[in-house]
Amino acid sequence: MSTIKELGEREIIKLFLKYFAFSTLNLKHLNDDVALFNLFKGKMVVLKCDMLVSSTDVPPGMSFKQIGRKAIVSTVSDFAAKGVKPLALLVSVGLPRNMLKTELAQLAAGLASGAKEYNVKIIGGDTNESKELVIDCVGYGLCNKKNLILREGAKPGDILASTGEFGAVSAGLKIALNGFKVSKSLRKKLLKSVYMPKAHLKEGLALAKIKAATASIDSSDGLAWSLFELSKMSKVGFIIKNLPIAKEALIFAKLNGLNAVELALYGGEEFNLVLTIERGKWRKAVEAVEKAGGKLHFLGEAIKKKKITLSLNGLKEDVKPLGWEHLKA
Repeated sequence: MSTIKELGEREIIKLFLKYFAFSTLNLKHLNDDVALFNLFKGKMVVLKCDMLVSSTDVPPGMSFKQIGRKAIVSTVSDFAAKGVKPLALLVSVGLPRNMLKTELAQLAAGLASGAKEYNVKIIGGDTNESKELVIDCVGYGLCNKKNLILREGAKPGDILASTGEFGAVSAGLKIALNGFKVSKSLRKKLLKSVYMPKAHLKEGLALAKIKAATASIDSSDGLAWSLFELSKMSKVGFIIKNLPIAKEALIFAKLNGLNAVELALYGGEEFNLVLTIERGKWRKAVEAVEKAGGKLHFLGEAIKKKKITLSLNGLKEDVKPLGWEHLKA
């Protein structure tokens, strides 16, 4: 008999969807970053539920304040990918009974800090006892349907882009989880990328406003897996002609005899937006993101053939459908 660790998170979601088929709601977008509900006159309710569990989502060395902030960031990031401003959050916490009062205060401070950073209100939630720390955030937002950026709108010829570089978090996790040794300054920079992630909300909102992005996803499960998700939903492929790798990740890879490209492709927890941009609006998109305080990196383009290929420095190779997945053996 199969256990759920053999199924993995994505197969578990498919199983649940079979039982939800009777629902009168539109389940078409349940595989997107957020849940959507038609309201009236072209308005949509945007909802997101995101859970942080200490044993699987908190690397060694992360403070309770950073944990609380990360719970907010991971929720806001999915709103960013849709170009939607989150308006309110419900935050439920499962607390182990041996947790110290000082740790609880730091956790609360982190939640408040994240909410303030992205200008979203925490309006309620629930508390319960649990074997380990669990934080579950439910986000709420509103948008005009015509401004929403889904995973399914990419077309052949669209420019593939990201709002950030890759590889730093993957390298930082190797330090935190596997004990890789580097200089003090490099260690500090790489661990900061792990402990203090950022949601690219301003960039997502800027692109939605000018209607330049045709599809979008956040890269929390890794760049490669994000591309395969966009490919599946949009029914296109991608050719990667440029891979923006953080300089710290390049140094880390060289010092430890690792492949920097693999660090960039198959990591996770980076929360960059991975998007396709209408070719005729590329310059406008670059300017809009820069005006919002961010940067848009060219990665490649969408193609008709449903295949993801890396084409760098004269070499071509297929990208593997690998990335982070909860419960997978």
